[in-house]
Amino acid sequence: MMRDAQTFEPQEARLTRPAFWRALGATWTSDEEETLVCCQVRQETHDVKSFFFMSREGRTFSFEPGQFITLELEIDGETINRCYTISSAPTRPHTISITVKRVPDGKVSNWLHDNLRAGDTVRVLGPAGEFTCARHAAGKYLFLSAGSGITPLMSMSRSHHELGEDRDIVFVHSARTPDDIIFARELDLIAANQQRFRTSFVCERMGQRTNWPGITGFLTLPLLRLIAPDFMEREIFTCGPAPYMKAVRDLLDEAGFDRTQYHEESFSFDSLSPAEQAAATEGEHAPAEAAEAAEAAEADGATKFSVSFTKMRRDIECGAHEHVLDAAKRAGVRLPASCTQGMCGTCKVKLVSGQVDMRHNGGIRQREIDQGMVLLCCSKPLSDLVVEK
Repeated sequence: MMRDAQTFEPQEARLTRPAFWRALGATWTSDEEETLVCCQVRQETHDVKSFFFMSREGRTFSFEPGQFITLELEIDGETINRCYTISSAPTRPHTISITVKRVPDGKVSNWLHDNLRAGDTVRVLGPAGEFTCARHAAGKYLFLSAGSGITPLMSMSRSHHELGEDRDIVFVHSARTPDDIIFARELDLIAANQQRFRTSFVCERMGQRTNWPGITGFLTLPLLRLIAPDFMEREIFTCGPAPYMKAVRDLLDEAGFDRTQYHEESFSFDSLSPAEQAAATEGEHAPAEAAEAAEAAEADGATKFSVSFTKMRRDIECGAHEHVLDAAKRAGVRLPASCTQGMCGTCKVKLVSGQVDMRHNGGIRQREIDQGMVLLCCSKPLSDLVVEK
C-alpha cells in the first residue's frame, strides 16, 4: 500500500493557530463558503487517492457518516458536477475527505488524480444524503462493500471507533486483489482496538501476493453465513458497483432477509459504460424507458403544463406529476444531467416564471433557490414554466 501524501498548510494557519481553534464553533455550509481548499492528497492504493479539504475561514464540518458532497469542477472548459461520499468521520471536524478510485476513461476521476493538488481550491455543495447509520440505530450492523464503495462504510466505522463505541459490526469488503483493499491497515487497527468490530476481506484473485491468508473468490450466501452467521439479525448497509449490489440483494432475498433492515447507496458516474455515461450526462433514455414514461403520463391523464426553454427556443408539455427533466427527455430536448436524483446540481437552471414542486437531495444551495434556480430532475410543474436554458 502506498503512503505518499501531499500536504498544504496555509501560511495564515501556521502563524495564527489560536485563531483557528477559536473558530471551532463556526460550521461550514456551502451557502456561506462555496470554495474549499485541498489541504492533502494521500495515495491509498496504486489507483486510489484520498483528497482532504479544509475551510479557509477555519470553519468546521458537520455531517452524518455516510453522506456525500458534490464537487463542481471545470474540466476542459466544461462544468461537471460529481457526487462523492465523504470518507472521513464527523468526529474530526476540521477537514473533510473523499476517496476516489481512478477509473479507465473516467473523465472526473482521472482529472482529480492527475490535476488536483494540495493548495488548489474546489467548489463544493453539500453535505447531503440519507445513507447513514446515524438514522438507523441498531445493536448489530453488517457492512458490505466492494471497491471504492468502501468510503461511506469507512466513515461510519471511523465514527464508531473515534467515539469509543465498541458496536457489534461485521465489515465485509470485496476487492480485486489484496493490494486493492482500500484502508486495509486502518481497518485492522480498528478491529484491534474494538473487540466487537470484525473484518473480512474477499478478493477475486491473489494478484501479486503469494501468501494471502484471506478468502479468494466472490461473496456468496454460504460464505456470508460463515463470516456472519447471525446476519439475518443485523442492520445491513451496502455500497459498491451496481452488479455487486444486485448480487447482494439476490443472495439476501434467497435467504429471506427482511428488506426493511437493508440500505444501499451508489452513484459512480465514472464507472458507467461510455453509452450509459452519455445517456446520464446528456439526458437520454433508452427507447423502451421513454415509451414507458410516455405511456404512464398519458394513462395518468394529469393536467399538462407548458415549459418554454428561452435560449433553446423549444416548447414542451409536462404533466403535473412528471419531473420536468423526464418530460424534456421524452420530447427530445437535450439537457445536461447526471444523477437525476437532485444530488449533483448538473441540471440546475434559472426559472424565469412559474412555480414548481422541487424535492432535492442537496444539489442546490438555498441562496440559489432564493434567486430562482431549480433542479429540473426533481421539479414537477405547478403552473406553466419559462426556463432560461
